[in-house]
Amino acid sequence: MKLKLISCFIFSFLFLRIAAFADVNIVKGKVVDAKTNEPLIGATVSVPELHVSVATNTNGEFTLRSVPANGRYVVQVQYISYKTITQTVDFSSTTALVFALQPSIIETHEVVITGTPVTAGSKYNSTSASVVSKEQLQGSSTNLIDALSKVAPGVSQITTGPGISKPVIRGLSYNRVVTLSDGVKQQGQQFGDEHGIEIDQNQADRVEVLRGAASLQYGSDALGGVINVIEPSSPPEGNIKGDVLSSYSTNSGLINTSVMLSGNENGFVWRGRGSYQNAHDFKTPFGYYQNSGFNQSNFSGMLGVNKAWGYSHLNFSYYKNNIGFFDAEPGDELYRNETSRTLEYPRQDIRHYKLAWNNNFIFGSNSLKLDLGYQKNQRRELEDSTIPSLFFDLNTYSLDAKYSLHEFNGWRPVFGLSSSIGHSVNKGEELLVPAYDEYSAGAFGFVKKTWEKNTFSAGVRFDYVANKGKEQVVDGDEVFTGFDNKFSNLSGAVGFTHIFNDDLSFKSNLGTAFRAPNPAELGSNGVHEGTQRYEIGSGNLSPERSYQADATLEYGSGIITGSFGIYENYIHNYIYASNTNNEQITITDEGSGDLRTLDVYRYGQVNANLYGFEGNLTLHPVSFVHFENTFSYTRAQNRSFDRPLPLIPAGVLHNTLRFEPKIKGLNDFYFYAGIDNFFKQTRVDATFETPADGYTLLNAGIGATFKLGSQPLKLYISGNNLTNKKYYDALSRLRPGRYSQEDPTFGVYNPGRNITFGFYLPFGTNK
Repeated sequence: MKLKLISCFIFSFLFLRIAAFADVNIVKGKVVDAKTNEPLIGATVSVPELHVSVATNTNGEFTLRSVPANGRYVVQVQYISYKTITQTVDFSSTTALVFALQPSIIETHEVVITGTPVTAGSKYNSTSASVVSKEQLQGSSTNLIDALSKVAPGVSQITTGPGISKPVIRGLSYNRVVTLSDGVKQQGQQFGDEHGIEIDQNQADRVEVLRGAASLQYGSDALGGVINVIEPSSPPEGNIKGDVLSSYSTNSGLINTSVMLSGNENGFVWRGRGSYQNAHDFKTPFGYYQNSGFNQSNFSGMLGVNKAWGYSHLNFSYYKNNIGFFDAEPGDELYRNETSRTLEYPRQDIRHYKLAWNNNFIFGSNSLKLDLGYQKNQRRELEDSTIPSLFFDLNTYSLDAKYSLHEFNGWRPVFGLSSSIGHSVNKGEELLVPAYDEYSAGAFGFVKKTWEKNTFSAGVRFDYVANKGKEQVVDGDEVFTGFDNKFSNLSGAVGFTHIFNDDLSFKSNLGTAFRAPNPAELGSNGVHEGTQRYEIGSGNLSPERSYQADATLEYGSGIITGSFGIYENYIHNYIYASNTNNEQITITDEGSGDLRTLDVYRYGQVNANLYGFEGNLTLHPVSFVHFENTFSYTRAQNRSFDRPLPLIPAGVLHNTLRFEPKIKGLNDFYFYAGIDNFFKQTRVDATFETPADGYTLLNAGIGATFKLGSQPLKLYISGNNLTNKKYYDALSRLRPGRYSQEDPTFGVYNPGRNITFGFYLPFGTNK
């Protein structure tokens, strides 16, 4: 295993040496107002594929230094109160670039999507996608997924209080959603729903949410979609930039602080960030839910080079999260009137270490992207001391290579390879999932054709996945029988986009995808403490196979912007755990010696059909008023037993009225009021789920940017659930029926009123 990783690094190093002889190029240009031809000072010009960005000077001019001398690249130009431009530019041209921006109350009319085989503007990309900015991620959210669920259509979350969120896209979650960070698939025992995704919520400069099957590029697990967390671009040569942010939330006393600093000296780039979060028990309308606090420490950094031959960045990160959980039983008191930041037992200790080496080597008009990764995920459950009772230790090595050929006659071909090796061991006394080894390899071919106002794309991929669970005997009893499964799959996809005019565009997709069963589904046999149930896997499970179609219409004019999409996803051999026939088991608690009776959940397979719609609509009656609306609905049916599929989010409608009046002495002043409408979820699997009532939450906020010398300081206040509404979210793991089948009325309300006070201070030089 180590030899393979070393070989990959040597391979990358050789390419680095060869590519170092690439020609050096400088691209110059200017950004102006399309109506007056006046220069726009401080406009941002970026090339996402090269991880470079610059700002225009007092004459509206910019210079991109040390960029490739050949090739066509997507350039994005942004400026406040103007339409964003994305344009493909031939870097071999000697003509100075001129970008003429149209004034608009819509700032993000067009965005660049990088998480697909070919980087392109959203209009030219058939994938249904949303881009969430850093500003949108700030506010009263408690983690990254919580923030995305409030602003990205089609995204929701499975929660265990404010500290734990799992992403759900179009009704699919767990191993069916891929999360990318530093270009590497996050590997952290995704089968568990009682811990998050081990990513610092402050590190993202923006997040791309790709909705729909994405197995073509990412292989197994991308049935529902992809969350691509993108860190800030390096500053221009000779500059340093950074930021400081902090916030305090009243409900759980959450303190969130983060500091980042990055620099670029003659193409040698670096970045460092440190973040810390601390929260006590969260408060419901009935009191503080016991032992629900958490504290989280994150450290990350990057060292690399940006040159004409491309870039090579070494990223490293350390994540640690301590989370309390209340081992309650029916009849126990759930709430208390006062709280502290000291976590009691039982609790979790989650740690994630990651190294990612991201490379993009330019060969004339061709390029090779090579991402190498190593991750160590450690998940400890501590019952009554710092000695873990359950301890998963997962080590994952990964490689992802993508070779893009030059464009000819409008055709852009891409070929890719990926592989990973996972090795998990049990280091605790309690056992749930056997120690296992997981191997995967895949290859794909993709082609994209653009002509006039149309874009066509198609691709095919082959995957091979092997899971080997190890037999284990304890005190003469066989706990795990072991398994040795091998899966392979051929999948494909086609996409089409058409731009009717500057305001209206259409996109559609048709494809297949697959997901191999994970080790928990194949081999579980034990108490899952975080879920209060006994889980039993099946070594005979088959891969899930998805057949999906979607279509989206997007519109953006001066006063109306929006999109509306529909989708259908038929999944053959859909896997989930259920409690059938009220099966129970009685076990002896190793700590106290007491007998415990738990519901038994067995993993099985059915055929499932998920379909629905999602979209957004924003009205701009005048320049300083924005009426923003997002909506989504998923209907999911267990076709094998003709009943609803479990763990499906309720329909939701977010409405926000935002005002941005011009006030002398204040920059970017705004205030808003919003209503979140969550509809009833009566379509539940009655064998182990209970219906959830609908509810409405009132939110509001205010903020402005002040000047500290030449540096901006953003101050804001935001409030959620201002009426202190008592409610159960349909996907909360603490709601009635999820927490205890023995007493279906036994549950924990979601957090009550929460007000967040925060600031954000970006700073840096501008040479």
